[in-house]
Amino acid sequence: MSKSYVTGFPRIGEQRELKHALEAYWSGNAAFDEVQRTSLMLRKRHWEYQKQAGIDLISCNDFSFYDNMLDTVVMLGAIPERFHDIEDETKRYFAMARGDEKRSAMAMTKWFNTNYHYIVPELSKKTRFSLNAKKLFLELAEAQEYNKEVKVNLIGPITFLALSSSVDGSDVFAHFDAVLACYVELFQALSAQHESLYIQMDDPFFVTDVTAAHLTLLKRAYETLCQAAPNVKITVMTYFDHASEAVKVLAQTPVWGIGLDLVHGAENMAVLELLGDKQLIAGVVDGRNIWRNDIDATLSLLERVAQSVPKERISIAPSCSLLHVPYTLKYEETLDPELKSWLSFACEKLDEIALISAFFHNEKLTDAQRAALESNAKALESRRNSQRVHDEHVRQRMASLEQLERKGDYATRIGIQKAALEYPTLATTTIGSFPQTPELRALRRDYKKGTIDTEVYNNGIKAYIDECIAFQESIGLDVLVHGEPERNDMVEYFGEQLQGYAFTKNGWVQSYGSRCVKPPLLFGDISRPQPMTLFWSHYAQSKTDKIMKGMLTGPVTILNWSFVRDDMPRSDVAAQIALAICDEVADLQKAGIRMIQVDEAAFKEGYPLRKSKISAYEKWALACFKLAVSSAKMETQIHTHMCYSDFNDIIKTIEAMDADVISIETARAGNKLLRIFKEVGYAQEVGPGVYDIHSP
Repeated sequence: MSKSYVTGFPRIGEQRELKHALEAYWSGNAAFDEVQRTSLMLRKRHWEYQKQAGIDLISCNDFSFYDNMLDTVVMLGAIPERFHDIEDETKRYFAMARGDEKRSAMAMTKWFNTNYHYIVPELSKKTRFSLNAKKLFLELAEAQEYNKEVKVNLIGPITFLALSSSVDGSDVFAHFDAVLACYVELFQALSAQHESLYIQMDDPFFVTDVTAAHLTLLKRAYETLCQAAPNVKITVMTYFDHASEAVKVLAQTPVWGIGLDLVHGAENMAVLELLGDKQLIAGVVDGRNIWRNDIDATLSLLERVAQSVPKERISIAPSCSLLHVPYTLKYEETLDPELKSWLSFACEKLDEIALISAFFHNEKLTDAQRAALESNAKALESRRNSQRVHDEHVRQRMASLEQLERKGDYATRIGIQKAALEYPTLATTTIGSFPQTPELRALRRDYKKGTIDTEVYNNGIKAYIDECIAFQESIGLDVLVHGEPERNDMVEYFGEQLQGYAFTKNGWVQSYGSRCVKPPLLFGDISRPQPMTLFWSHYAQSKTDKIMKGMLTGPVTILNWSFVRDDMPRSDVAAQIALAICDEVADLQKAGIRMIQVDEAAFKEGYPLRKSKISAYEKWALACFKLAVSSAKMETQIHTHMCYSDFNDIIKTIEAMDADVISIETARAGNKLLRIFKEVGYAQEVGPGVYDIHSP
């Protein structure tokens, strides 16, 4: 019986070992053999962590050199035609991910409503599929050296197709039979080699608003795969929301297990009684956030679950892959001890899963587990009562707000702005940040350590800003930016200056490929003690007669790219951030900054996956953006920026944001995004981003 279960584990390395190995290979400073050695070391370490924690089923094939969807493209032989002439498989793989001197990279977009980016498969009528599962078989053989019971992770065929892009307008689901045939071939090969085997099929597409046709394909897929490999125990894994419609279908198939998110998909509780003899992979430990699990509340939830599903058919699991949280707290020596006691990263979540499983399944607890239960209760009590979390002044200010959006309509504002700013038709600018050089990082690091004084640091930052301004003026840009040399990250920089935020030393999470982010921890009520960007924006504007944009990150993006407190509604947290940004906008325009960009790069990724929940999100997200810029005068031009989003379904919401200018990504997506703005008669100004910053 599988009592504990891990959906997936991070892979970049707790010290970002894979990142460093990949970048050394890409830069020509190391052979690919070094990447392979590092990768094997990481896989073995991660399997050992799961084994030591007492997890019954460890995961394999959740590792990737770049992205699991890209791995699935390779596994299915669905290589886009422009890469066919690259004979070396490794070079071809990374050319698909990153592009090269001859070819553009494959498109990249957000994995559902997370900040992880996946490579989008490109399909057409010409696409042909053929199985290439070398990677899977290699990693399965390695994993079985570490644990008798191994679970193979795969992207499900329907999710693969649903997230693919049709490059010629054809129906991606027309390839269903061909894709399913590859999976059948794979399952038969695995079945022939193993007396029994667990396979996890990730099909999170079924937490969205699926159609009857999708559900028909779901039934066909898993009936076919179960028949092809009767000795394989198949789990269909869903996460990020409820999968009620899919459960009703899967319950009628011979799959072994069904994975349901009981943290973010409370509606799943209503369909548990339909599971019959299926194993429930109960996602009760939050795989997307970093707060310690409330074990008493989780056990209470599981007792309710057990009224519909017998305990022996319940496996304790995270709500989704642990890819979305940092590795471990063991490197956080400088984090405040009280705050640290409130946290749980991937390795700590393994222990939580094992502890909850032991308690729920009436196993004898070890001394360490009993101590962990006591520690859990103390930490939760500390967090509930901490004055660092609750700030009455912030609450009172929010309750007394009167002006919630800026004055004047767009038509009036843009006339005033054009007269005042005198920028030309087809004005040129950049989104904001210039490259973060090793010297710049060293300067910030030395200043943080105290090895250089403020004067030395400021002179270094000023010199970089001077270079950025001189370069932009020399090439004739119309609207300048200061390059943001003082900033480490577009969210972390602001969080460091806000009350209610905390920061880890090593809390890295993979965003795409080797790119990692270190989301700040939003643990308490938010306030802005002093201006955050004023000094450097004012300095930059003093060095040029051209327009200098002020650069801010919007409240919804700060929220969506942080680990957010779970003890109050996200809408209320975002409103507190918005008020802090509003104060910053007021200070910038007082200092003569006449264009202010309030980036909402993560606005789209915060959208709920179910249409029934979207209007509530849009209502508070729009209100927060409008509050953030409500202090802007009519002559102050407000820009925003969104990247890697499909705007078809939110274009009216973008209009309602009422920014004077929106900049969007068009380098990978082409003009199809611009066409959307044209089709709806978008009135405000648009800045199409025509260079792909993620490709060499």
